[in-house]
Formats: sequence, structure tokens, C-alpha cells
Amino acid sequence: MAEANWYVVHTYSGYENKVKANIEKTIENRHLEEQILEVRVPLQDVVEMKNGARKQVQKKMFPGYVLINMVMNDDTWYVVRNTRGVTGFVGPGSKPVPLTEAEMRPLGIQSENVVVDFKEGDTVTVTGGVWADTVGVIQSMNQAKQCVIINVELFGRETPVEISFSEIKKM
Repeated sequence: MAEANWYVVHTYSGYENKVKANIEKTIENRHLEEQILEVRVPLQDVVEMKNGARKQVQKKMFPGYVLINMVMNDDTWYVVRNTRGVTGFVGPGSKPVPLTEAEMRPLGIQSENVVVDFKEGDTVTVTGGVWADTVGVIQSMNQAKQCVIINVELFGRETPVEISFSEIKKM
């Protein structure tokens, strides 16, 4: 499989979250989870003064743009390019250009891969997040997304849950 890179997509201004939702829905419908890994609208915390009161709000870092971590091929290009609200990829002509490490660093996007010592079938304990202290068996692993799917008991039923590599440890 080819390597995934971060690409910048230009959207109509104000449509960033709608484009993100539409792309995520298309990923699910077309089963492209292995090719389009993540869609982000970068936000930053800003302090505003309104009526003499300081208020912390989140603003879009790049209005009119969405970041996508994906494997570039004809299918993924077509899906993203033909999403309602998308005007195109950032790059010369119709050729998208991936972001470099230096361009990604200020955005807070880490690309380092976590090396893990567990595999499918191993029993692990969740160390953080909502499922902290939960014990489960790894059903599948996704190296690209740096996560595992474990079954946990929820309302008396086994339910698959996606957990980040950094939030689990081997028993």
C-alpha cells in the first residue's frame, strides 16, 4: 500500500465543517477507511474581548481550507474532489502537493509512528480516555491510524471500540 500524506483541500468559505462531515460520510459509505485516514479543520484558541469580558473561543486557523491525511490515488482524488463544497486541492493545476514535515509541525500534527509490542489476540488494558482501566482483546490493528479495535462489554454485550496505541498497554 502506498504511503498516506497530508493534503490541503480548498473549500467554500464557511463550509469547512460541512465538507469534513461529507467526506467522512463518503469514507464510511465507500469503505475507504484504509485510504482516507483523517479529515481535519485546524482550530486555534483565541481570546476575544466582548462587552469588556475576556472570552476564550476557537477559530479556524485557515478559513476555507481542510486538511486530509490520505493515500493519493484515482479513487481518493475523485471522492474528495467531487465532494459538495470542495473547489479543489492546493497544488499546481490538478496535481495535489502533500504537506512537508516542516509545514505540518506548526499545525500540531505528529507523523511519528508508535512502535508497539502487542498483536491481534493479545489482552490489553486501556490506560486513558473514556475506557480507562477497561480490559479487552485486540480484534484488529490499524498501523496507519495508530489504533486498535478491542471488544469491551457494554450493556451486557461485546462491543468493538477503537483505541489509540498510546492509550493501551499489554497485560
